Amino acid sequence: MSELIVIGGGLAGSEAAWQAAQHGIQVRLYEMRPVVMTAAHATPHFAELVCSNSLGSQLPDRPSGLLKEELRCMGSMLIECAQETAVPAGGALAVDREAFAKRVTERISQHPRIEIIREEVTDIPNQPTVISSGPLTSMRFSEAIAKLSGKANLYFFDAISPIVAQESIDMEIAFRDSRYGRGEQKEGDYINCPMNREEYDNFVDALLTAERIELRSFEEAIKRGVKAGAHRFFEGCLPVEIIAERGRQSLAFGPMRPVGLTDRRTGGRPAAVVQLRQDNVAATLYNMVGFQTNLKFPEQKRVFQMIPGLEKAEFVRYGQMHRNTFISAPELLHPTLQFRQRDDLFFAGQLTGVEGYMGNIATGLLTGWNAARVISGLQPLILPVTTMLGALCHYVTHASLADFQPMKANFGILPPLEKRLKRKRERAVAYVERAMKDLAEFLEAAKE
Repeated sequence: MSELIVIGGGLAGSEAAWQAAQHGIQVRLYEMRPVVMTAAHATPHFAELVCSNSLGSQLPDRPSGLLKEELRCMGSMLIECAQETAVPAGGALAVDREAFAKRVTERISQHPRIEIIREEVTDIPNQPTVISSGPLTSMRFSEAIAKLSGKANLYFFDAISPIVAQESIDMEIAFRDSRYGRGEQKEGDYINCPMNREEYDNFVDALLTAERIELRSFEEAIKRGVKAGAHRFFEGCLPVEIIAERGRQSLAFGPMRPVGLTDRRTGGRPAAVVQLRQDNVAATLYNMVGFQTNLKFPEQKRVFQMIPGLEKAEFVRYGQMHRNTFISAPELLHPTLQFRQRDDLFFAGQLTGVEGYMGNIATGLLTGWNAARVISGLQPLILPVTTMLGALCHYVTHASLADFQPMKANFGILPPLEKRLKRKRERAVAYVERAMKDLAEFLEAAKE
């Protein structure tokens, strides 16, 4: 029986390697860290989270919640690890990022059918392979992918949020709460820093005029992927300064929206709120929710310390920007995530054009299953498009290339319901019920 090569030990690669091994396949998992580090990673651990520590909503009537339920039904190892290392986050599944990565690394390392190789891959193997090298794929391997596909890679710029020490937050001003009272803790899972109108206007002014880091380190990517001077940002992870440029109220209707929260000082709704989410189990670190940024580090300290409650904030990690890469999946991949010109070659994770941690894990799971089936002489699986994972795979392999950008789980990519329902929640429940029913029937048939 042939072995499977998995390139990249991120979320997708870790899940793919585990699933293939669980299906009886010998796996060689290549991860270049720590021999070659990226601009965003800090450890050699598998499945390291470099942006948010939240895997999205767990609520059953939300798209992300539906995808999690599908993955639980399919035996996702990373979902198990996430639950085991979860921290309070209202209705979301957030993890202690270090504990999560260590747990995944431990399970991968102990699997008897997974061999770990710590080195950079620069060429595409001529044997069954899953490419899950992620949005920070090395330039040399990116060139190998481009050569294979005959298409230039697409590039966009992504950013990560700052992390502050909890003890440096002024809790005389900030307060604990979750929007609309959701959360596990009585006082709320988030720390909220409220702003009145004047404070918000001053903050926006400072943000718009603050100095930003030049993207010179990405000039080669820009030349190859986008026109010079026309930097492309992923819409789902925009830097706060870019959001602010779209209108003075953009932040107040985006990551700083105050709905569902009451300022303890005034008893009313604040003009805007900066939320901080627990980042580790010890609750000593908190990340600024939705505050991706490309400001220079001294400017981040100056501007973000204007936020009420963060005047003396200690920044454990500043926000930063990095290049992300994804392929022209609609031209190159089948819904099975197989490469159109090679049945034994699969792509998984953000390289395919799925966005978000859950999409990465999900496509890793599917490629692990399908690679194992192909090696075993079976037909690969195409999940029903009525499931969230099936819909994601269908979208990224059928989307228009004119405006192709990473897509996350959402009900808009699912087929319409047979019965028209006016209420949003009713539609969501109906989508979920249909998806889980169809998935159960599909998985049962796949056993035959």
